Amino acid sequence: MACMRLGSKSEAFHLEGQAWYCTSGLPSDVTIEVGEMSFHLHKFPLLSRSGLLGKLIEEFSCEDGSGCLLQLHDVPGGAKAFELIAKFCYGVKIELSALNVVSLRCAAEYLLMTEDYGEVNLISQTEGFFNEVFGDWTDTIKALETCEEVQSYAEELHIISRCLDSLAMKACCADPNLFNWTVSGSSSKRNAAGSVMWNGISSENKPNPLGDDWWFEDVSFLSLPLYKRLILAVQSKGMKPENIAASLIYYARRYLPLMNRQSSFNDANNVNPGPTICTNSEADQRTLLEEIVGLLPNKKGVISTKFLLRLLRTAMILHASSSCRENLEKRVGTQLDQAVLVDLLIPNMGYSIETLYDIDCVQRIVDHFMSLNQAPAPSSPSIIEEGQLMSGTDALTPITMVSGLLDGYLAEVAPDVNLKLPKFQALAAVIPDYARPLEDGIYHAIDIYLKAHPWLTDSEREQLCRLMNCQKLSLEASTHAAQNERLPLRVIVQVLFFEQLRLRTSISGWFFVSDNLENSQNPSGSLELPKNDVSRQVDLVQDRVVGVENMKERVLELEKECSSMRRELHKLAKTKKSWCILPKKLGFGRRSPPCNSKES
Repeated sequence: MACMRLGSKSEAFHLEGQAWYCTSGLPSDVTIEVGEMSFHLHKFPLLSRSGLLGKLIEEFSCEDGSGCLLQLHDVPGGAKAFELIAKFCYGVKIELSALNVVSLRCAAEYLLMTEDYGEVNLISQTEGFFNEVFGDWTDTIKALETCEEVQSYAEELHIISRCLDSLAMKACCADPNLFNWTVSGSSSKRNAAGSVMWNGISSENKPNPLGDDWWFEDVSFLSLPLYKRLILAVQSKGMKPENIAASLIYYARRYLPLMNRQSSFNDANNVNPGPTICTNSEADQRTLLEEIVGLLPNKKGVISTKFLLRLLRTAMILHASSSCRENLEKRVGTQLDQAVLVDLLIPNMGYSIETLYDIDCVQRIVDHFMSLNQAPAPSSPSIIEEGQLMSGTDALTPITMVSGLLDGYLAEVAPDVNLKLPKFQALAAVIPDYARPLEDGIYHAIDIYLKAHPWLTDSEREQLCRLMNCQKLSLEASTHAAQNERLPLRVIVQVLFFEQLRLRTSISGWFFVSDNLENSQNPSGSLELPKNDVSRQVDLVQDRVVGVENMKERVLELEKECSSMRRELHKLAKTKKSWCILPKKLGFGRRSPPCNSKES
């Protein structure tokens, strides 16, 4: 820590109880009371340094001939600062440091200790020492912390703004080692890694370069008003939004214990092990949270969706303002495609708890995401083959990622018996049909909901099943749906119908490919190739032949599965006589000849 020594005389004061006495041998003629302390001093040393004390002593009138009595309860820094000022007036040795220079500078301004009342007075001495303080990161932090004791005077003298500008300039620097700035938060780490003790002698190696987060811990000890002003200062100096966001995350986790707890009922192990300081009341934590949210950079992606959801959950617990929660919901909705299901399971914090999880909050988040990612629905073919379903999942656009996330969320909240059907439908219908390349996820959620709500009527079941497109079910999901007793019979018939149409389309397509391959192997219709391409063409033809054989085997398997589906459909038709004529109308009653691999 930087220091500056003033004065040359030895100690000339001694303390007796709550009073300071000068040991010069002369009786004191001035008594100054500061708070609970009293100082028994002499007029001449004070008049030669302080304009205010000279004016007060001159105006003081005493009829009984006793000494002058002054009360300076408003002096900045209190009795501790005035003790050093009294010693400075007597020329006694004192030491300026980052811990007392701010209070001494404010007290000197209050007492009018300018050059008009003595050369090299206290104002000029403290101002000169500020240059040394601002040259060191740690000293500037300590000086800024002491400004809160004399905040009004420090604001008038622009001490706080000067400290903040100095810190902001240093924080925006890439590496403080280039300017020999000492950093308190990481000094112990550097000493442990860069020094070797041998025989009482320390040999320091070259310090390792610090990362962008070297200043986070030091500034986290500042109060919220000073920290907020520091963040605005570094932002005005062009610091990257990623670094500002990381500092805000560090500060929030330090003073908001709820940020380090589990984010949902299923996230018990996801706890931040970092240190947490919890001395604030719930109201103070709510104010801190709202200020942190207001300082978050607006740039998309600089803050992880996981942290934003933790902030939102904490805001709900602390009952933050509606504007604060709305701000967080919109931020999450902007980058919802980066969210994880476990973080989206926000417990319901409302006063009237209907459901286990906050469905309305997720509804608003998804609505905001869809308002930013609406796209025209692509034209889809009448019959979607299974190969197209599987290939469609490869293109993971943000909206398809959110559709999978929402289907997983619906499957998690579906077992809640208090979840009403309209709310489940509204949340599931937010994602359009084209955003789901595969409907297995929404079918799984609907099946869980039907299992947890067995009291639904047939019309409600049919209304719920309209949320899924039976054409986009995979073969495994279609097989499960055809045997699912919880589904309405009409839905089962649709599943079997589309599966048979898909099977016929696939078979006709494979027959067309097989005919083309056989024609390509006909010598009369083939073109002569150069000699160097003959071997390559032969290998290609052999690969195609193997592919045709695999297709034939797949056709036989699908034919068997189709036959089993027909048998299941006939069983269902027998249970309900009103459906007896439906299979014949759809063409399921006619038995088509089995596919022969040799003929194909």
